[in-house]
Amino acid sequence: MTAKTDKSTPKEKGKKGEKSDKTNEEKINEIIADGSIAIKMEIDYSEACDEKLPKAEELASQGKLSEALEMLMALEKQTRTGADMHSTTRVLVTIVKLCFKAKDWDLLNEQVIVLVKRRAQLKQAVTKMVTECCTYLDQMPDKATQTKFIDTLRTVTEGKIYVEVDRARLTHRLSKMHEEDGNVKEAAKIMQELQVETYGSMERKEKVELILEQMRLCLATQDYIRTQIISKKISTRFFDDVKNQELKLKFYQLMVENCHHEAVYLDICKHYRAIYDTPMIQENADEKLNALRNVVLYVVLAKFDNEQSDLIHRILKDKVLDDIPKYKNVLEQFTTPELISQQKFCELFEKEIRDGVEGSVATTAFTRDEAGEKRWADLKTRIVEHNIRIMAKYYTKIKLVRMAELLALTQNETEDSLSTMVVAGTISAKTDRLEGIVDFSDVEQDPLERLNEWSSNISTLMGHVMKTTHLINKEEMVHKHLAGVASE
Repeated sequence: MTAKTDKSTPKEKGKKGEKSDKTNEEKINEIIADGSIAIKMEIDYSEACDEKLPKAEELASQGKLSEALEMLMALEKQTRTGADMHSTTRVLVTIVKLCFKAKDWDLLNEQVIVLVKRRAQLKQAVTKMVTECCTYLDQMPDKATQTKFIDTLRTVTEGKIYVEVDRARLTHRLSKMHEEDGNVKEAAKIMQELQVETYGSMERKEKVELILEQMRLCLATQDYIRTQIISKKISTRFFDDVKNQELKLKFYQLMVENCHHEAVYLDICKHYRAIYDTPMIQENADEKLNALRNVVLYVVLAKFDNEQSDLIHRILKDKVLDDIPKYKNVLEQFTTPELISQQKFCELFEKEIRDGVEGSVATTAFTRDEAGEKRWADLKTRIVEHNIRIMAKYYTKIKLVRMAELLALTQNETEDSLSTMVVAGTISAKTDRLEGIVDFSDVEQDPLERLNEWSSNISTLMGHVMKTTHLINKEEMVHKHLAGVASE
């Protein structure tokens, strides 16, 4: 069967192209969409393929592989120039299949490169051939042969949108092979080449899996900044689907690991809350309680601000906290406007939250290693900051010696902690170092603010006066009425 062909010569076609009135933007859009457009077939070579392909396979089985390939190469040229996509696909797949069956790995690599580089090679045929080649990897004799073949396939697929998914899978496989050999840096470097978020033909779930793999390898090489950047490529709305629970847990566990490096405790708390809210975790009582323990510990480790204060009060409303009373008590210590004794706090909670007791498993927040000791020191700092905020609430002025005594710190440590909080804007205070007095009153108030405050106070006072006058008048009228009734 034949179709209408364009009888114009290549020169005439070139001239037509030169006279095209299309804009650059239109040409670019055509190039981008070209991978999905089927070229119109000019000649049908199905019968020729049905005749020659079995002959080629027979020659290859007799050890005459070069003769078989020579026949197929001639046929490939005919099908390609005739734009017969189906027949070209059959020929390309047969060529690589014969090379594979003959176990001639060098020839297989060579043929793949040659076939892809052919002029006006059909994209759909290349896609089918690459997919076929990917199935051979598991059947290759050794890792060196596998690696060489993967490199060949990655080379011929580079920059080709229509085989981007196959290239991504091959890259992931090569990365895993390097990681197994202990070359984690090389594995991470290979994975970072992929920009899977731009792949339109890849399923969203597979994209997320590959991005998570990029994050994992970046963490393995301690590239924390790149991990944070890559994490932005995943929309957390993807995890709303119950089918993606495992990916959700993996994502937030990686985020927790990354945040530990910068000690961003509030973000760690939010990540553990996301883990805690996952249906899979809610169904497992032990994992649910463990996630909640981490939520509690990291929210108290976070520095005080409006967001932290709001979050800690919302967490305290969770009824599941009744199953872990010690951890609930820890939250109550930080939400009650009373001073916390460092010594009593350690006596009450240190053993359970650091080592665990019978019926309660300790978290990894305060392990007995360097990182755990640092977080334990940070918790003590949070206790000191809480106590200073309480003092600022109840005291106008206090002696530095007395303040140090209440905080169980030296005067220098107390002064350092106080200065840090003043600089952060958590409290307002002024220290008279000669007299040794800390003044918590508002030191420098703007005149306009003071005038507004005075005006507000006067308005409130006049409101109270008016209300009192009204009540007195009411009582007088009631008294006169009762006196009149009594006289009658």
